[in-house]
Amino acid sequence: MMIKNIVLDMGNVLLDFRPEFVLDAFCSSDEEKAVIRKELFGGPEWKMGDRGDIKDNERYGLVKQRVPEKYHKALKDCADRWAICMDPIEGAREFCETLKEKGYKIYVLSNASDLFYVYFPKFLPLDFFDGVFVSADYRMLKPDVEIFYAFLEKYGLKADECLFVDDLPENVAGAATAGMNTFRFTGDYDAVLSQLA
Repeated sequence: MMIKNIVLDMGNVLLDFRPEFVLDAFCSSDEEKAVIRKELFGGPEWKMGDRGDIKDNERYGLVKQRVPEKYHKALKDCADRWAICMDPIEGAREFCETLKEKGYKIYVLSNASDLFYVYFPKFLPLDFFDGVFVSADYRMLKPDVEIFYAFLEKYGLKADECLFVDDLPENVAGAATAGMNTFRFTGDYDAVLSQLA
């Protein structure tokens, strides 16, 4: 097995996606948090954004129809500013730099909405990576095997020369179906590097 390409998920692999952080920032009661958690972060519009069916700024208008009016201000704050939680995980930048120093090509393959292009470059410039594949741009989502095939085709990569790293077991399984080597990330960058040793 000759791994040449490292394909990284973004959320909870590079950046810390924490809805609770957003809810704590803008909600004033447990009930308000519960409603917004369910309808905004757990509602169908979240995946619609990631699949590119709606833009990020359209989400509030759709979700608010299911949320009591007294919570609309907090909902709007959460919907408009949820990306405040997208901080780099400790060690993520160094991990990416280490991979590059070792001569690997590095790609990002993420389920993400159009707002990706606002918050992600604060972590590392897009051109640091050899390719960035955002689900919303292609109208498909992980773990569907089609997104992995589309990614490989776009960058002209061989599946068996790629190591795909994701925190969600279903996404890891989707990549494996597409023939990629996989690693389920649980917070330990050294464990990923040891796979490559």
